Amino acid sequence: MQTECSNHDFEFEGFAGRKVVGGFNGGAITSNAGALLLRQTLKATALISQAAACFTDHRQPNKTQHKLETLIGQRITGIALGYEDLNDHDALRHDPVLALLSDRLEPKRADCAALAGKSTLNRLEHAPESAPTRYNKIAHGPAKLKALFVELFLQAHAAPRKRIILVLDATDDPLHGRQEGPFFHGYYRCYC
Repeated sequence: MQTECSNHDFEFEGFAGRKVVGGFNGGAITSNAGALLLRQTLKATALISQAAACFTDHRQPNKTQHKLETLIGQRITGIALGYEDLNDHDALRHDPVLALLSDRLEPKRADCAALAGKSTLNRLEHAPESAPTRYNKIAHGPAKLKALFVELFLQAHAAPRKRIILVLDATDDPLHGRQEGPFFHGYYRCYC
């Protein structure tokens, strides 16, 4: 029995003079196509630029391969797509869908990838709070990041809430065998 497939293409917002089209004709295939919807959400909320404003970049612009917003965008979208581990980004740095989400389709130099690898993203994640160090030239403002989460919450609602209740899930992960670093969790009555 023949399936009834849609032959219509879905056009998304383009970038750098290129069209972004979702088609069903069997061309280049990616398992991250749903990320195009994530891109539209990130554009509508300006989340990447708001998050990047919480960081200070002390790198020399003429020696920089990846802009701060590209790094932040790559990390946020990577986590949203289920790539929490930085090791994944050595392969993902060549992924065209992730590059599209980070607004970086072409590398700055021919011998580089369009996106950053795990080492560069690791330095971003370990950015110091204040002045840059020898290896960490990007600093972050913890107070700005905390305020951003509150601001994003307020932006998502038409009227400010009178009260916010935080429900924290202290889910345990019971240990089996003699693993390093166990501790006894009194609530769950087991080693975690």
